[in-house]
Amino acid sequence: MASSDNIYTARQQYVLLILCLIGLATLILIGLGSYITAFLGAGILYVVLRPWFTALVHRRGWHPQLVTTGLLTFAFVVIILPFTALTLMLVSRIRAYAQDTSQIMAVLHKIEQKAGYALTTEQNVRSLVQQSVSWLSQRIPSLASGLLHFAVVIGLMLFTLYFMYTQEAGFLRGLRRYLPFRPNTLHELGDSLKNNVQANVIGQALISLVQALLSGLTLWIFGVPDALFWGVVSFFMAFIPVLGTPLVWGPAAIIKLSQGYTGQGVGILLVGVIVIMNIDNLLRILLARRIGNIHPLITLAGVVLGVEIFGILGLVLGPLLLSYFIVLIRVFERENRIRRRRLPTRPQ
Repeated sequence: MASSDNIYTARQQYVLLILCLIGLATLILIGLGSYITAFLGAGILYVVLRPWFTALVHRRGWHPQLVTTGLLTFAFVVIILPFTALTLMLVSRIRAYAQDTSQIMAVLHKIEQKAGYALTTEQNVRSLVQQSVSWLSQRIPSLASGLLHFAVVIGLMLFTLYFMYTQEAGFLRGLRRYLPFRPNTLHELGDSLKNNVQANVIGQALISLVQALLSGLTLWIFGVPDALFWGVVSFFMAFIPVLGTPLVWGPAAIIKLSQGYTGQGVGILLVGVIVIMNIDNLLRILLARRIGNIHPLITLAGVVLGVEIFGILGLVLGPLLLSYFIVLIRVFERENRIRRRRLPTRPQ
């Protein structure tokens, strides 16, 4: 068929090609929607483990497949399995509390007796707890959501990570070729990704772990039941700036005070305010030069945004989205400034 028989102009063909690409990409994303966390998790692990890969492969000349296998094994044993165990423990215990609200109501009744007026009814408490469990279950990926789905997500994540390392040159070349950004913009986006992953994965995970250990130990010393469980809750809550662990040890102190254990309640408050809260600031100062420096407002807003969209991975991806938005605004501002300089000035 001759080219003149085509009813579309060259520009129309170009526009339709772009629309077809966008449509196909949308269908692919919809089809992979439930597994998108696997690819996002692979990207996060790629950034976290890449310094080791670079040191062993590019500097020492080790075999890429051998190093990749070792890194995948390390990621599965040291990162994925413990994180999965924490989420399983969190989901199972929260569901147990949801099924039996008698413990919660007993505490509330004691607080009501101290306060002198009714706070809520058992029906309202049960409804609130069940809503919280439903919300958490949708955003915390675990074996509770299905063994097959969990296995596919983990396998797809490790499979993707394997090819990202073994075919690293082609992967990076493809990013530079197909992403619609200038080289300096790609460099800024890369730095933003690195800073966010370092700040919200490496740095924040370390800070959260220390705060969780201190919180769990404090609650155990002062006789709070299920101290291990609340220590696990503290680990996840510590990712939220400002609020964080006070949402765990604060109510524990109030409960102890309402039960008449004044010394234990005051002790929890003193340790929480003086030690646990300040350890966050101290560790951030010590790690500030080694981890990305992300503004707390970006982290807080990003966590709220990210958890709603991506689930538990939103703790990292949410701040990253906001950081990318800010970077692109700066790029847009810079490009407009350059364009104005190139335009001829109009006579007054």
